[in-house]
Amino acid sequence: MKNVTDSFVSLGHWPSAGSFGFNTDILATNLINLSVVLGVLIFFGKGVCASCLLSDLLDNRKQRILNTIRNSEELRQGAIEQLEKARARLRKVEIEADQFRVNGYSEIEREKLNLIDSTYKTLEQLENYKNETINFEQQKASNQVRQRVFQQALQGALGTLNSCLNSELHLRTISANIGILGAMKEITD
Repeated sequence: MKNVTDSFVSLGHWPSAGSFGFNTDILATNLINLSVVLGVLIFFGKGVCASCLLSDLLDNRKQRILNTIRNSEELRQGAIEQLEKARARLRKVEIEADQFRVNGYSEIEREKLNLIDSTYKTLEQLENYKNETINFEQQKASNQVRQRVFQQALQGALGTLNSCLNSELHLRTISANIGILGAMKEITD
């Protein structure tokens, strides 16, 4: 008994006594805890069976360990179920992503073909517009050439007439034209 009290007293003389802190050395901590528990049991439990108390403590410890293992197993099982659900969702999302990818490629090909068709139609329209413009410009140029040729011919004819006409021929032409107009007037009356 004196040894037990001496061990408690000797604990008070440790250099770290008087300050609180954590002892991270598991072996030393367990030995100290075990010696304290055994000392208290021996000191206070004179009438109680020390092995019975120790057996109860070990049974309680065993039950806590078994409960912890059981809880851990339940948590593990729950985690496995969540993992399987997550994998199933991942497979579903991967399938949907593949479908989107395939649909996206199909849509891209369709858009590409539509763009090519649209470009060909636009090119055809531009070609038609170009041809119409060329035809219009050719007709316009042809009309301008005709007008110039006509104007030059008219000017040449007027020049020839003016050079050939003298005043007597001019008066006869005017008289003849007046006669033609008079005859036309009589016919219409």
